[in-house]
Amino acid sequence: MANLQRLRHKFLLREAEGYLELLSLDDEKLRLDLETRRPLLERALSILKPLDRVGRIGKSDAAAPYLQGEICRQLERYDEAIGHLRRALERDPDDVRIYLALGWCCKRTDRLDLAIEALESAMTVAHEEPTVHYNLACYWSLARNVKLAARFLASALALDERFRELVPSERDFDTVRDAPEFAAALSGSAISRAAD
Repeated sequence: MANLQRLRHKFLLREAEGYLELLSLDDEKLRLDLETRRPLLERALSILKPLDRVGRIGKSDAAAPYLQGEICRQLERYDEAIGHLRRALERDPDDVRIYLALGWCCKRTDRLDLAIEALESAMTVAHEEPTVHYNLACYWSLARNVKLAARFLASALALDERFRELVPSERDFDTVRDAPEFAAALSGSAISRAAD
């Protein structure tokens, strides 16, 4: 019976993942607006509903609430997404994707403090992940903390120089863009200090 339940669990997860994968195609011609995507996202969410009642099955326990959080995030139901993502973190506190999604949703519910907290927690499990550093730079910029925004931007660039391409169009940096510390982080002179 446990094997059958595990197999059904995997099937439902894969089906929901399939909907998300289909809707996440990075093709400008296929990009659909939210109202067009909504029925498929709602379908993916309903597929995962039975898994709320399933007992603990193993390491994949975090997969269902993580996917539910991602679906709710795409549906712009950020508070609901936060609940699912917190459940996913309880089950797998080492998955950096969950922290990133949680921070993203907290930012959109005007809980910048919780977004920062989520990514600072992510640093304990993925301190070499440049996306965590970059997003922390964005969040600290929005919090108008130039020093920390510059520090995390410098460390993101030190880990992956490709993030430099995102900075000019990143509106989160508008609050600190003209600060000397921010310019130093971009020029690279702050990179050595970021490690301190």
